[in-house]
Amino acid sequence: MSTPAAELVALRGEKLTRTYRSAAGDVQACVDVDIHVRQGQLVVVRGASGAGKTTLLNMLGGLDRPTSGRVLLAGTDLSTLDEDALARARRETLGFIFQSFGLIPILSASENVELPLRITRTPPAERDERVADALRLVGLSAHAAQRPGELSGGQQQRVGIARAIVAQPRVLIADEPTGQLDSRTAAGVMDLLGDLVRSQGLAAVVSTHDPLLVQRADSVLELHDGRIARQES
Repeated sequence: MSTPAAELVALRGEKLTRTYRSAAGDVQACVDVDIHVRQGQLVVVRGASGAGKTTLLNMLGGLDRPTSGRVLLAGTDLSTLDEDALARARRETLGFIFQSFGLIPILSASENVELPLRITRTPPAERDERVADALRLVGLSAHAAQRPGELSGGQQQRVGIARAIVAQPRVLIADEPTGQLDSRTAAGVMDLLGDLVRSQGLAAVVSTHDPLLVQRADSVLELHDGRIARQES
């Protein structure tokens, strides 16, 4: 029996609007944005700096609450959750990848990857197995003992990706994950993300301003001044 299309949607944003108060008046960072991401799908959000990409991803990831509209994560409306339940949803269902890598310098690659599992109190033997699997998936098994300062930028971002997938999330959210990388390394990281999305059945939302990276996407959402300027599937 085939799975109904609606059940394949892992993440959905409906009429998402985020307004910030400022001394100069209200600033609308996002306005009525609709987005949905299916399992096994890579959606790229593109636009110039200030277009609203980070604001949108923060709302989708439960890091910021929309002024209006709602986010459905695995069918659950995030606006109905208290802070503890929201934090649990982020830990158990979402993986985050950051432009700045976000690695702890004094920890090895494997120790950085292991952190989400320590937070969830995963048993040590299972932790070791899942960390090894995650590093293998990103091609860094041989670098498990190295610290971030001993790795290239591309390798550091691969550690960040391994950390994001080690807890086996349903959804990946990556905000400018290739922003600090040269074009060749960036292309390799995006290829890796695409491979992981398909092999692991993940739903991924990736923001970028690089037009070359959108070629790897299943769907593209372009923002301009917080509004959808164009949408391609």
